[in-house]
Amino acid sequence: MYLNTNLKLLRKRRNRTQEDVALAINVKRTTINNYENGIGQASVENLLTLSDYFKISIDTLLKVDLSRLSDSQLYELEHGSDVFIRGTNLRVLATTIDANNNENIEMVPLKAKAGYTAGYNDSEFVSTLPTFQLPLLSRDRKYRAFQLDGDSMLPIPHGAYVIGEYVQDWNTIKDGNAYVVLTQDDGIVFKIAYNQLRVKRNLLLKSLNPLYQSYEISLTSVKEVWKFVNFISGEIPEPNLMKNQLLDAIHVFEKQVTDVKKNLQGLNS
Repeated sequence: MYLNTNLKLLRKRRNRTQEDVALAINVKRTTINNYENGIGQASVENLLTLSDYFKISIDTLLKVDLSRLSDSQLYELEHGSDVFIRGTNLRVLATTIDANNNENIEMVPLKAKAGYTAGYNDSEFVSTLPTFQLPLLSRDRKYRAFQLDGDSMLPIPHGAYVIGEYVQDWNTIKDGNAYVVLTQDDGIVFKIAYNQLRVKRNLLLKSLNPLYQSYEISLTSVKEVWKFVNFISGEIPEPNLMKNQLLDAIHVFEKQVTDVKKNLQGLNS
């Protein structure tokens, strides 16, 4: 149980004293002090009051070590994104910070793809990944960059880095948006997703390249989801060849129709 450490952490993040919390939930200061020092057990009534005060479920207060969460995850919890309240499992994300306590954007290059699939939740492995900062992105959210392998998402080319925003609640996945999905069997994939969690307990994944077939992936196979934000590439995207080829075919067809009309006019004259 983590009530003592969680209570102290949440109180300090709000810049509240033990006296402030005690007054807010109508108990003595010594009661809060005892809770933070692991002395005695909180009553159900006081747990309910603390849960209401911090806007965090009792399950989270008791069962989750909040000190292991990143600042962005704590921010989400404090602003109503407690996944225990929604009946899902809290996913603790391994992350890194720079010398100024700012969260890094870790990069997952192709050579680290297999290692990431196995060690995505291993803080020691994640700490070995190269990192960078991008000031244009929000500091309240968590981002990671993944290098693409293949041409299934053309015009975003092979080798480009896709920057994704961490998705804690998979119910928020929106149909038609692009996501990086870490899967148990296929590793890291970048696809257009369609949310079928409520009906089929899976995601429908589609490629931008029409040569690749769509497929469904079970919820049990999904390990992480990152919403597409931007991509970095040293290449200029290729033109849409399929569209250009279609236009060329239309022009050829129009010319053939014109020639047929001329021939018919010649026969009738």
